[in-house]
Amino acid sequence: MNAPEPAFLLDETDRRLVRATQAGLPLVPRPYHAVAEALGLPPEEVMARLARMQQAGAIRRIGVVPNHYALGYRANGMTVWDVADEEVDALGERVGRLPWVSHSYRRPRALPLWPYNLFAMVHAHSREEVEARVQEIAALLGGACRARDVLYSSRILKKTGLRLAD
Repeated sequence: MNAPEPAFLLDETDRRLVRATQAGLPLVPRPYHAVAEALGLPPEEVMARLARMQQAGAIRRIGVVPNHYALGYRANGMTVWDVADEEVDALGERVGRLPWVSHSYRRPRALPLWPYNLFAMVHAHSREEVEARVQEIAALLGGACRARDVLYSSRILKKTGLRLAD
């Protein structure tokens, strides 16, 4: 859980590239070439600009965003953990590497009602499977964990990243 990156300034070509890709890359054998053609740019420039934005932290990653429900993962739970502050970063990274955790992150506590500072999204086929995975996370966290809960998803409301305004 790294510190925020310094501001990265997008030029107009970067903005056009982000707008062209923010809803996803085209599902074709050479997606960067298709984007380049649509923008009137060489494919090498498209790839170099995306790589530069990713290296600068303006883009975190380029990857597939699966619909877990469509893949059969019907019991998705945001697990929340009250973890010792001095250990939360290291433990959060370990939790985030588990194959059935799509993301984990640190959040500030909202005491006294919300003591949780570590969040991890767990995907499973059933609530029983989620509960078993919660037990695995609890074992990984060990004595650093003081409390936990699971907030189950009922439906997807939004499954996109940030969008640039026109």
